[in-house]
Amino acid sequence: MADVLASRKKRVLVVDDSAFMRKLISDMLNKHPMMEIVGIARNGKDSVEKVRDLQPDVVTMDIEMPIMDGLEALKEIMTNNPVPVVILSSTTKHNTENALLAIEYGAVDIIAKPGGAISLNLHEIEKEIVEKVFAASNVGINMLTRKITSSTQHTILPVKKREIQDGSRPDIGSTPNSSSFSKSIVKCTKTFVIIGTSTGGPRALQEVITRLPADFPCPILIVQHMPPGFTKSLAERLNGLSEIAVKEAEHSEMIQNGTAYIAPGGLHMTFEKTVVGYQIVLDSKASPRSGHRPAVNMLLESAATHKELDYITVIMTGMGYDGKEGMELLRSSCKTVTIAESNNTAVVYGMPKAIIDAGLCDQVKDVQQIADAILGNLK
Repeated sequence: MADVLASRKKRVLVVDDSAFMRKLISDMLNKHPMMEIVGIARNGKDSVEKVRDLQPDVVTMDIEMPIMDGLEALKEIMTNNPVPVVILSSTTKHNTENALLAIEYGAVDIIAKPGGAISLNLHEIEKEIVEKVFAASNVGINMLTRKITSSTQHTILPVKKREIQDGSRPDIGSTPNSSSFSKSIVKCTKTFVIIGTSTGGPRALQEVITRLPADFPCPILIVQHMPPGFTKSLAERLNGLSEIAVKEAEHSEMIQNGTAYIAPGGLHMTFEKTVVGYQIVLDSKASPRSGHRPAVNMLLESAATHKELDYITVIMTGMGYDGKEGMELLRSSCKTVTIAESNNTAVVYGMPKAIIDAGLCDQVKDVQQIADAILGNLK
């Protein structure tokens, strides 16, 4: 029976209020030999009914639609007929915030429409759409309906957050000038935490970051594969839920303990040592690595140049193997403890599996155990 299910085509429902977009997305997905379009829906209410009647394996969902929007439709679908959903969204601030809520409600992934709600240049990301929708079609429903938990319940008071130092910010790609920063030395511990993740990452990050205490003693550098615009909303959301400070990284800002820095979508993130500490370097010109910018490999390779530091590195859910090459270099150059998310909780097991299979992992943990594993390796 399992072989039959694996060999049959994945049934796709396309939901968008634009007939043009429905046709464009359907044509793209129908090219894949293992996917077929079984229906279309023009609004959220229509999609709820079609999911119930057609029982698709995966759904592509627009957010802004009449009668019932994609967010409300997703909530109803995940309650009554759960199915993997990939969100296609334009990058307005309102939509990026709603797309992240959709992830919390159970959506698998987000794809940014490059040309707005009706994207005439959607063909530019055809490969991404096809790959992400097919990957989502293979995600187990239990992964999507699992509740996000926190080890403690607490009221977040912004005044208790560690103050994040602001400095002037040169243009991306320019040479940072240490004179533009505060002259006081920004002390960092000898240990940096680095986290890399992709599909399913926003939920996994929420599981991990919200479990860290306010007095967490190290900086955290995060690469989450996500389109430009969405990483800022992700950082703001995590900052509001967490005791530590979480922000989208800025070019040339000084790295501080107790703060998590998320690489902006569309920019590689590395870091360098200065006379006053360590600072973020963002790069818009370097090519994507394995299709990703930011790439986990870029951050890990940068870390490998700082032999004076120790690392706790974490690879969580995601397609592909970004992080494997960088981890090989880092482990041969520096002292690092590497934690991989287990197959039990990873929405997509590609990235953690790659480092486990390559023998680059010290500990394998369910996502709910990763924060404790980080803390345990600091002792």
